[in-house]
Formats: sequence, structure tokens, C-alpha cells
Amino acid sequence: MAQLSSVATPTRGHHPHLDVRIFAISLVSLMALATFLISQPEVTSKWAQASMAWVTNHFGWLYLLSGILPLTFAGWLAFGRFGHIKLGLKDEQPEYSTTSWIAMMFTASMGASLIAWGFAEPIFYLETPPLGIEPHSSTAFEWAHMYPLFHWGLVPWAIYCLPSVPIAYMLFVRRTPCLKISESCSEAIPTRGAGISRMVIDTFVVLGVVGGVATSLGFGVPLVSSLAVKLLGVPDNLVTDIVVIMVWTAIFGTSAYLGLKRGIKVLADLNLVLMFFVMIFILVLGPTLYILTISTNSLGLMLDNFFRISFWMDPIDRGGFPEAWTIFYWAWWIAYAPMMGLFFGRISKGRTIKQVVVGITGLGALGTFLFLSIAGAYVLYLEGTGILDASAIMQQQGMAPLVAAVINELPAPTFILTVVLVLSVIFYATTFDSAAFILASICTNDLPSDREPAPWNRLAWAIGLGVMAIGLMVAGGIETIKAMSVVSSLPIIPIVFMMCYTLYKWLHKDFPELSVKVQHTLD
Repeated sequence: MAQLSSVATPTRGHHPHLDVRIFAISLVSLMALATFLISQPEVTSKWAQASMAWVTNHFGWLYLLSGILPLTFAGWLAFGRFGHIKLGLKDEQPEYSTTSWIAMMFTASMGASLIAWGFAEPIFYLETPPLGIEPHSSTAFEWAHMYPLFHWGLVPWAIYCLPSVPIAYMLFVRRTPCLKISESCSEAIPTRGAGISRMVIDTFVVLGVVGGVATSLGFGVPLVSSLAVKLLGVPDNLVTDIVVIMVWTAIFGTSAYLGLKRGIKVLADLNLVLMFFVMIFILVLGPTLYILTISTNSLGLMLDNFFRISFWMDPIDRGGFPEAWTIFYWAWWIAYAPMMGLFFGRISKGRTIKQVVVGITGLGALGTFLFLSIAGAYVLYLEGTGILDASAIMQQQGMAPLVAAVINELPAPTFILTVVLVLSVIFYATTFDSAAFILASICTNDLPSDREPAPWNRLAWAIGLGVMAIGLMVAGGIETIKAMSVVSSLPIIPIVFMMCYTLYKWLHKDFPELSVKVQHTLD
């Protein structure tokens, strides 16, 4: 089958310029929320927990369905009759090497949250296991290792993939000079009031991205602070957290200012190397046989129970596990989805739809499986053998100090703590400079795929995210942080499905010869 030519639509012929309405509304909303977090931390905490409880109780079923449906759509895109369509002109080569492409996607999407939760999440499940399993039993150990692989595996990457293909198709097949989610929803937007609808969509997307990024910041700052406390002996207090945020903001602000190729790509490539080094270090110098054995067991356990846990809502006992974990995670991924779709789509020029889907969903899930298998097995080994009372540290000190304590048990603790600290800082830098880049792009009109938003625009969003992080540190509490994602993600669900509908219509409109049930052979 011959490669189809791209469908080029006329560009608007204008220079990129700021979308004042979206920029002003979104940035003012962000700063107002940050101010409220700082000035009214107790009120914010109560509101956040109440809002999260209401959303998860009323829409938990919707989040679980929104987690599993992307897998179906991604499979249809990759292995259906449109999978071979190239996202670009016929002779266009990929803009980035496969290694850099994967590195940017992985580091931008998962960030140091992977480190924070990779070493801590199994202990949560060991203490409060799902499905009525007895805490700290042998069965609890098995499920405690498996569940993070599920929560960070195929489903989140499929959720990220869902908006990525429409964005890439819009940019490189239709050649639309725009990097806005609303443009990729065009077929689902009524003609009457289209301008207002587009503004509302883009504003909700910006706020959703801010909520998702804020959640990552809320988990990441304590992690980096705890590593710095363990390594450097600095005081463990709010001042240290704020200093970490300021240093962080300077790093990812500089990277965002430099742009994709000079900033984000360089950091992502470095981080991929460091991540593989940490994995190999733990695998080789840690309990190798235990890691390999329990990881193999978890793979079978997950495959055997995938659909059961994907739809499990605990409707009778109402123990709270699905709301606290699976629904929260799906909400977190959904809040991030527009940002990841815009970023993944922007860097996917020259690849086919099948390559994008398989690369994001397959390779992304493989990366998280490898890291979480090793990290989770190591902390469970320490807990099970009595080398480290991880459960007690979790209960008495919290998640971030636990991660530092676990890493400190490895050989050459000073060296590996330094590596993990650098890895975490860069991990978050790539996540947040990607967020600043995307937020600035959404607030820019007539932005061609080969142009970047203004440096001052990218820098403004980097600073805004840093201020939000300080607000979260003052407000405190893991439930407040988690609520940010859940609440901000709810309006994103219909927007993502609007993107899928639009892509479906575009594919059938632009490639009518492929729209029939019997696929034609093209010369």
C-alpha cells in the first residue's frame, strides 16, 4: 500500500500572537488559587477533600470507563485501516530520533512522581490492601507489588495517547497553524457560539493542566527536600521546600525559555540515561532474584485480573480503595491528558499513527513496568526481611522520608542518593518545562508546528507553576494535593471524547477510500 499524501489545508497567514483572553483568564485564575491556598490553608483543605469526595462518589463509574475505553480506541487506531497514515508529508522524516522522542515523552509525563510512588506505593497497599485481603499477609505482598504496575501501566499511557493522535494529525496532516485543544474538537463544536465554546474548552484545559501539574509538584517537592535533607543535612521544614521550589523554577524556567531542542530535549536525554542507571544499580546490587521472581509473578497476576480491577468499585463494602487509588489515578492521568496530547503530538511529526500509538502505549507502559517492578520489589524486600521497617516510617514520617530511607539502604548510599536527587530534579524539570511550553502554546494564536511560543510567555507560566507549588506546600496534606487532580479533571473527560470524535470525522473525510469496510489496495 502506497503512502498517502498529507491533506494540507490553507494556513491563516498570520504571525503568532498572544490570545489575551485565555492567557489573562487562566493566569489570573492560577494566581488567585495560589493566593487562596497560601492565605486560607485550612479552608482550602476542607473544600478540597469535600470536592474530591463528591466527585469520586458521583462520577467514579465514569472515571473507570474513561480509563478502559482509550485502550479500545488506541487499538482501533493502530491496527485498523488508518494505522499506516503518516503524520506529515510523504517525504518528511521524524523531527526527533526514536530515543529522544521516547525520552521526552517518558520524562515529561511521569516525572519524579514515578520515583516517589515507586518506592512508597507498595507500602500503602500492604497496609490497606484491596479486595478484602488481610494486611501484611503473603497475598498482600503480591498485590502490593502488582497494583502500581496496573496504575502506571497501559491505561495511563492509553489515556495520554488518546489526544496525542488528533493533535499530531491536526498539525502535520491538516497543517493547521494552531496548538490548541479546541481546534482538535472542531467537528464536535456547534457552529452557533463556536468562539465562546472554543475559549471555554481551552480555559478548562489550561486549568486541568495546572491541576495535574500541581499534583505532581505537591508530591515532588517533599521528595526532593527529603533527599536533600538525607544527603546534605539541611533542616526539614517549609523553608527548605520553598528553596527547592525556587531552584526548581529557575531550572525548568530556563529550559522552557530555551525551548524544545535546546532545553527540554537535552534534559530528557540525560534523564533517560540516569533512570536506566538507577534501575540497573538496584537490580544488580540489590536482591536480584527476589526482584525477578516477584516481577514475573506480578505480570501474571495483573494479566489474570486486569478487567476485574479495571471495573472494581467495591459497591457493597464501600471500603474506599477504588476512590482513593484507581479513580484518583485515572483522574490524575486525565487532567494531564490534554497537556501530554499537545506535547506528544507536537514532537511526533513524520511518524505513522500506528507508530505513535505503539510508541506511547507500548513503550511507555514497558518503561514504567521495568522501573516500578524493580523499585517496588526492593522496598517490599526490605519490609519483608526486617531490614527496614518501611511501614513504621510511612506512618510516622510520611512518604517522602520513606523514599529517602529506602534509597539510603542501597550500597554506596551517598553516591546513589546524589544520583537519585539529580534524577528527580531533572525529571520534574522536564515535566514542568513541558507544561510551561504547552500552556504558552495554548495561549498563542496562529502558531505553526515549526514555531514555538514567545520565551516570555513560557517563562511566565513556569513562574506561575512555581507560585502554585508554594501554595500547595503551605496548604499541605496529601488529600488536598490529590483533590487538585480529581476536581480539575472532570471537565476534561468530555473534551477528550470530543477530540476522538473529531479525529474519526477527519479520517473519514480526508481518506474516503479507507472509509469503506473493505479496505482498498492503493497503488
